[in-house]
Amino acid sequence: MMNNVCRTRLLLIALILLAVLASCGKKVQISEYSIIPEPEYIVQKGRSYELSSSTRLCFSNIGRNTSTAKYITNTLRRMHVRPAFIGNPDKDCILFTLNDTINPELGDEGYLLQVLPEGIFISANSEAGLLYAFETFVQMLPPDILSTSYAHIIMPECTILDRPRFAWRGSQLDACRHFFTVKQIKRHLDLMVAYKLNKFVWHLADDQGWRIEIDNYPALTDIGAWRVDRSGYRWGTAPAPRPGEEATYGGFYTPDDIAEVIEYAAQRNIEVIPSIDIPGHCSAILAAYPGLACEPKARHVAYGPCWPHDATLCIGNDSTLHFLFNVVDQIAAMFSSEYIHIGCSPCSTEPWEQCPRCQSLKHKLNFTHESELQGWLINQVAEHLSLKGIRVMGWDDMLDFGPLPPDAALVATRGDSIASIASLLAQGVIIATPQYCSFDYYQADSTDQPTASPQLLTLHDSYLFEPIPRNFSSSQQNHILGGLCMLWTDHIDTYTLAEYQLIPRICSFAECLWSKPANRDWQHFRHKIEQHKTRLATGGYNYCPGSFKPLVTRTRQDDLLLVTIDTEVEGCYIYYTTDGSEPTPESPVYTQPLILPQGKTLRTLTFYQGKQREGIYSYKL
Repeated sequence: MMNNVCRTRLLLIALILLAVLASCGKKVQISEYSIIPEPEYIVQKGRSYELSSSTRLCFSNIGRNTSTAKYITNTLRRMHVRPAFIGNPDKDCILFTLNDTINPELGDEGYLLQVLPEGIFISANSEAGLLYAFETFVQMLPPDILSTSYAHIIMPECTILDRPRFAWRGSQLDACRHFFTVKQIKRHLDLMVAYKLNKFVWHLADDQGWRIEIDNYPALTDIGAWRVDRSGYRWGTAPAPRPGEEATYGGFYTPDDIAEVIEYAAQRNIEVIPSIDIPGHCSAILAAYPGLACEPKARHVAYGPCWPHDATLCIGNDSTLHFLFNVVDQIAAMFSSEYIHIGCSPCSTEPWEQCPRCQSLKHKLNFTHESELQGWLINQVAEHLSLKGIRVMGWDDMLDFGPLPPDAALVATRGDSIASIASLLAQGVIIATPQYCSFDYYQADSTDQPTASPQLLTLHDSYLFEPIPRNFSSSQQNHILGGLCMLWTDHIDTYTLAEYQLIPRICSFAECLWSKPANRDWQHFRHKIEQHKTRLATGGYNYCPGSFKPLVTRTRQDDLLLVTIDTEVEGCYIYYTTDGSEPTPESPVYTQPLILPQGKTLRTLTFYQGKQREGIYSYKL
């Protein structure tokens, strides 16, 4: 048996080893802060603060057991930063203070963050402000903080005063074409809060699946949540279901799942907005309840991109309104949002044209066109929800179907002219112009990318997003609530691929909504995003490296052109020719603007990290 002396010696050795290991943590000096979205005001100074194991954590006017305090504490622990709590602030602390007196410079979500030699001091008017200050603080730490334990982090002295430009900063995720688990939804919420997005539009019902359990209508999930498995086929190429083929692909969320997501989101100051699509795009509903169609018949849940023209609810059927009222009542009871997004995409009116019940209702209401039936249905649902204090949200297509519900909010996707009309008629407008906000589009040369929707939306393109259209009056501007980025998942069958489509474009989108135009600068953002790629990779996120097609600008100088070449990704080498030949690594490398005659052909070849990226591009000057 081991004697007491041996035990004492082993214990002493263990303690020494622990002390040695504790002292071996790395030390790092932060040289600059790379914060996305860019703060309203940031000044870096000469002195510094050293964050270490002796740093203490303190909350003032906010209990340590509140949702925000727990989030801050738990996140710090995951980053190997484990400051101990103290009751009263002193030197060498991180102090979070909820203001006793409202600071008008900060608004509802703003914050003041100061790194001083004595410690880090954060204040805000709300817990949301403290949360966003904390997310900024996290970005001030080393980008590999999640994977590397640092014993000492030397942080430059600075002052940050920050607040968002828009109150509505949204991300939509489509869980209908392909189902995502609760764990994956939480991961998306983590990504949102990291970049200060606060509205999650959760698309839960469409042709390809009904994803939310409704007590009174069990077939919605027993049947409507499942379709035939066509894994391995590119979207749009899969064969139709075989007679008797079992539907096994899909899934749905229970009320407990939804409550778990809502609680998780609330801790991150994110409002979860349920989204369904009515009265069209209803294959999943009609597969479960065929009697709600103008022509009752057996149907299957749509398995691909087709939009069945007859997958439309029968508006003349009294059972349709009864069904919809019951469904939205249960959805409203499960979610805490002031909105339910009811879609209202354009749908074929042919079933209504052939349906005696719909025609009878049309004549009873003195309508001249079947599309007015859709507007009538929207208003019925909106009026029903308004009695519960819920507002409807829908696409700007709602403008085409007659008068809007009095308190409706519209998501504008059809350009500035429609957004202008929406801003005059709707109570609030969220801008989601696809050329800037549809992240299912390709983000680089399609030959080097996973299959996506055929349009192109690069990171540089997305950074050009401006939510307030030109020439808007001050009254119209006041109706712009913010913006929404959209991820439709037609071609996205895994969450890993969803992340790839979102990142890093979601970072540029966030900066466009949070930061004032005067504080946004593409060159600075391009530099920041490289650090964030490291940070996101350390967190296990999958991201697109970017587009390697050179950004070529031309400026006339007398009879010549001043040609400037830039790249979306910082650190690229651009080889070029102007004589029509193919560029190679033996060609000249671009280092400064070129002066060339008009009519020349510029050809480029991009290298990044020692490898050729994408192909050869030609530009007629």
